[in-house]
Amino acid sequence: MELNHINFAQILEELKDTARLQGNMLTGNQLAKAFEQWKLDKEQMTLIQDYFRSHHIGIDEPGDVEENLSGEDVSFLEMYLEELKALSPISDGQKRAVIMAAFAGNKDAQAKLIEIFLPQVVEISKLYAGQGALVEDLIGEGNVAAASAVTMLECVENIDEVEGFIGKMIMDAMEELINEDSNNHQFDENVLNQVNDVNDKAKELYDTLLRKVTVGEVAKELGVSEKEVLEAVKFSANRIDYIAL
Repeated sequence: MELNHINFAQILEELKDTARLQGNMLTGNQLAKAFEQWKLDKEQMTLIQDYFRSHHIGIDEPGDVEENLSGEDVSFLEMYLEELKALSPISDGQKRAVIMAAFAGNKDAQAKLIEIFLPQVVEISKLYAGQGALVEDLIGEGNVAAASAVTMLECVENIDEVEGFIGKMIMDAMEELINEDSNNHQFDENVLNQVNDVNDKAKELYDTLLRKVTVGEVAKELGVSEKEVLEAVKFSANRIDYIAL
């Protein structure tokens, strides 16, 4: 079958979500079933397994996520996990009863369910560590997502889907945070590059003309609008001394 790159990429993303719900692990059978329509050979399947391992997702065993933690992350987790020790232990049967009551709309059960998910939020945060956001911030977003999720259980068809629903909302919130931080970082880099380009070109013209240059002259040399030059001057806190304003 001809490889559909869009569907292939979608399956990769779906499998990454599945892995995170399974403790950062996929089984060989899951991989084989997911890609069976393409009839991949052994070498191609090995490349796919290597792809997941590069994302710290284990095949038939949990991936190692601890190596993604920074020193700051480790320090925060030690303190936060110590606080979570104060939570009362709960059996699988008690957890099931809480889920059933929360699913039925009981507010106290919903609050208890958020508490039950606090340790799981921590474990999920480790899966996203090292991708640009601090574990502390990931946990914060995850906890907010869990609190929202327990009030939206009417979206779930049956109680067996509750944990997966809450887990997915937690993961989505963490991924959104990472993407937002990445976009902000890219914006910061673009702004810095813009300021440097305007400053360098203004100095070059200043050295040639032996006078301060106009915004229009810099814009013309860089092939940008005067508005962009003025924005660069603004972002530099008016420290580009070679431009006459």
